[in-house]
Amino acid sequence: NSTAILNYGAGTQRKLSSFSEKALDAVRTKDMGQVGEMITNLIVELKNFDVEEKEKGFKALFRKASNKLVAMKSKYAKVETNVNVITTELERHETTLLKDVAMLDQMYQANLAYFKELTMYILAGKKKLEETRNTELVALQNKAKESGLAEDVQAAKDLAGMCDRFEKKIYDLELTRTIALQSGPQIRMVQSSDTIMAEKIQSTIVNTIPLWKNQMVIAIGVEHSN
Repeated sequence: NSTAILNYGAGTQRKLSSFSEKALDAVRTKDMGQVGEMITNLIVELKNFDVEEKEKGFKALFRKASNKLVAMKSKYAKVETNVNVITTELERHETTLLKDVAMLDQMYQANLAYFKELTMYILAGKKKLEETRNTELVALQNKAKESGLAEDVQAAKDLAGMCDRFEKKIYDLELTRTIALQSGPQIRMVQSSDTIMAEKIQSTIVNTIPLWKNQMVIAIGVEHSN
């Protein structure tokens, strides 16, 4: 009937529409540029310290060793403060990114479920449509030809019209399924960029900063020896 045709698969279509809005929000609220800029600033802080020490180096140290050591420690403390501030922010972003990666996994599974639901509606709808056209509609059309009654002709036309409407509904469901089909790779693409950025943050925190601090330990140790 008309109501059944209108509502056929509509629930899944609405769920997919709501899902698409959530996916958009998940992407829209990200600011990867900010995270990348923070990593760059962190590297600049560390690099500038090393370069400056290498350029001004140990020559001045032989003249005023104690002053040089104090200056080095003071500069290290200042840079360390900046590094710690940036690191704290990066750790916060990393936590957010890891949560997003987990959320996107759930979104991918939900999208896959919608795709399967829509496929079920499409296959079932096509089967029912073919069955109705080959049996019930043929029977009504034959009856109308035989009787010639206006009501029989109208009944056949009504069913043929509903079959056409139902065919359009199935096509509409196929369009919706295409959206679900395209959403899968898009979700994985966003998830991949989140994962890569989280890995960059993690590598910076667990490798770059400790390496820099170890170099400072060695440098200060050398100054003490001198």
